[in-house]
Amino acid sequence: MDIAALVEEATKKSGMLWLALPDLPYPRAAWHIWHASDEQGAAYVVTGGIEQPLPGLPEAGRITVTVRSKDKGSRLVSWIAAVEQVEPRSEEWETVVPLLAKSRLNAPDGEHQTERWAEEAYIIRLTPTGEVTESPGNLPDDDAAVRPVPSPATTTGRTPFMVGGRRRRADR
Repeated sequence: MDIAALVEEATKKSGMLWLALPDLPYPRAAWHIWHASDEQGAAYVVTGGIEQPLPGLPEAGRITVTVRSKDKGSRLVSWIAAVEQVEPRSEEWETVVPLLAKSRLNAPDGEHQTERWAEEAYIIRLTPTGEVTESPGNLPDDDAAVRPVPSPATTTGRTPFMVGGRRRRADR
């Protein structure tokens, strides 16, 4: 099995990555694009400002990236990525940012988002190092389920009406 091809194909097809960020107890989900240049392909993410919060990513040197199977939604492969910031208005920036902007859903400022990214966000390149921690046939036995982050949020009062829920007796 060609692990490099598996990493590239799985990451390219997946709309979401799970990033093990420094100082966070759980991996964080992130949308991304995969772009292959002349040398090697890499995943690119946007963070900072009003974009997806990925604390510690711009300062990290390496992180673990987990990719799920598009068909079944289960873990497929986990790989180690070298983390590098793409400098605003560099040649790489001019290539990758239009691709990221095209895949960014519901941008609040539409066509001006790229200028906002240059001012307040980071474009991060996650380049596979060739190290793979999990792959088909080499997955741990646990389900890697993560408990929801603790929150003080609660539901007060009656639970909301749910379609298909228990029927009530008709008033007479």
